[in-house]
Amino acid sequence: MAESLNPSALRRLSAALRPDWTRTVAARRAAAAGLVVLAAVAAVRADPRGEQAEIAVAAHDLTPGVTLTAEDVRMESRSSDTLPDGAQTDLQALIGATVAGPARRGEVLTDVRLLGPRLTESAAGPDARIVPLQLQDTAVLDLIRPGDVVDVLTAGDNDESRPRVIATNAVVVLVSEKPKGGGERVALVALPARPANDVAAASLVAAVTVVLH
Repeated sequence: MAESLNPSALRRLSAALRPDWTRTVAARRAAAAGLVVLAAVAAVRADPRGEQAEIAVAAHDLTPGVTLTAEDVRMESRSSDTLPDGAQTDLQALIGATVAGPARRGEVLTDVRLLGPRLTESAAGPDARIVPLQLQDTAVLDLIRPGDVVDVLTAGDNDESRPRVIATNAVVVLVSEKPKGGGERVALVALPARPANDVAAASLVAAVTVVLH
C-alpha cells in the first residue's frame, strides 16, 4: 500500500493521464493549415458547370439528305473540353438544314455535317461550289457515299463522241435517298468554282456519270 502512495509513482501516473498540450496545439495548427489549403484550391478551381456547353446532337440516327426538323435534334450539356470544332449551339438555326452525311443518335452536329459554305470549303477549298448530278447509271448512286472522291465524265454532244472527263477530284457530300413513290435521285459533289461551272453546264446537255477513285 505504501508503494502505491509513493509520490514519484503518483507524479508519473498524473503525467501519463494529462494530455500533451504541445502535440494537441500542433495538430490543431496542422489541421487549420490543411483547411486553408483546401479553401484556396476550391476558390481557384473552375466551376464544373462553367465547363459545360449546350450543344445540338442528333435525337436519333440520321441519314444523308434528311432535312432536319425539331424532332431530329435536341440540346445536350457536354464538357467543353470534348467538343469538336464547329459544334452547333443554336437549335433553331438547324431546323430546315440538310444533313450531308450519316449521324448516329447522340452525335454532336458540326458545321461540316450540314450542307453550307463551311462544308464546301472543307471539301474543295475556299471557292468551292456544290453541284447536283443526275447520273445516267442510277445504280452508281447505291455505291457512292459522302466523302468519296470521284471524277465526273460526260458522253459528249452526240453518240459518236468519246466520253470525256470534265472534272476530277470531286468530293461527294450527299447522295439522296430512294424516293418511296419513285422519282429521280441526285448526288451532290463539291468542286472548285470553275470545274463546278463546267460540270453544271455539261449536265444540262449531256448525260453524266462518275468514276470512283
